[in-house]
Amino acid sequence: MRRIVFFLAIALALGSCGRPDAPASVPTAAPIPIVPAEATVVSEPTPPMANIPPAEAYIPPDAAYPAYPPPTTGIASTPADISLTTVPNQTAAPCSGCTPTPFEATATPNLAFIPPCLAADQIPPANVQLPTPEPPGNTTVRAPVPTLGYRVVASYPHDRGAFTEGLQYVDGQLYEGTGLNGQSELRQVDLANGAVLRRCALPQQAFGEGITVLNGKIYQLTWQNSTGMVYDQASFGLLRLFTYPGQGWGLTNDDQQLIMSDGTPTLRWLDPESLHETRRVAVYDDHGPVVNLNELEYVDGAILANIWQTDRIARIDPQSGAVTAWIDLSGVLGPDDRTQPVDVLNGIAYDAASKRLFVTGKNWPKLFEIELVPPS
Repeated sequence: MRRIVFFLAIALALGSCGRPDAPASVPTAAPIPIVPAEATVVSEPTPPMANIPPAEAYIPPDAAYPAYPPPTTGIASTPADISLTTVPNQTAAPCSGCTPTPFEATATPNLAFIPPCLAADQIPPANVQLPTPEPPGNTTVRAPVPTLGYRVVASYPHDRGAFTEGLQYVDGQLYEGTGLNGQSELRQVDLANGAVLRRCALPQQAFGEGITVLNGKIYQLTWQNSTGMVYDQASFGLLRLFTYPGQGWGLTNDDQQLIMSDGTPTLRWLDPESLHETRRVAVYDDHGPVVNLNELEYVDGAILANIWQTDRIARIDPQSGAVTAWIDLSGVLGPDDRTQPVDVLNGIAYDAASKRLFVTGKNWPKLFEIELVPPS
């Protein structure tokens, strides 16, 4: 397969906590090689790849998927080449006393005043022809899957400039990962007013994807760079890089391991310390494999997954991969909030302490707290 490589050089002028009035110089690390890790441990063997149909072969009859992201081609090797490297002396000082940056300031982040998450040369260029690991077999749910409705409990301001790819609510704090080349960030956000309390920018060549917070660390994926980042939760300082085969889409955790989606019907579990893959599950409903699993959230023993380019969320049994319910969020963003361009529903967060469920979308002006309604 021919590899198309884009080398984009960028200059990042740094600032303190996103404030234009307080630029500061932050040293960047020298290029750090990605060191291969030990062999990945996979608890369930993968069947011969010849027996696995391409993920794009199944398209639900009620959904149409445009060419973004471009369709993957080919079949990836078995997942045995996750690697990682430790980044020394990268933990930044906590941002005590900083003035929060309100989201109304600009629709498109100004990278000149946002500190970088990592140096540009630490992220490889994107590969638009990266294959994505295929599911380990296909299954179908026999009974029809019920569809749940919703009720909006409350709405909160959300940055229209945030192309939301990851969302998580932890210990009273909302964390968000955004995408698009040149606009990808990691953020800490005030839920009540949408103000950005802390942020750092990914390099130009990186398209940020899902995030999750576990044991004082924030994990973030990239779409086509096959590279993930591990940050210190308190300071956003970069702790580690790791690589994975194929693409990165959504990310969550079950309090023990990371759970990752890649756009196919496959979910992968990763050990949070070694970043080795430990298991994988194929997701399916009563029509067959479910493709385009995007942003993820672990909620009371189930995995919620946005389905890219739809207003639906799948509730997934993490043991079997079966979709146990669909959540139809049609109309949650009303016509009055669509006067400016918005993108698709994407972003699920759960306040486990108060049992609150939040959803938003890419470039949406609002974030919603919702309750699920049983089918009538």
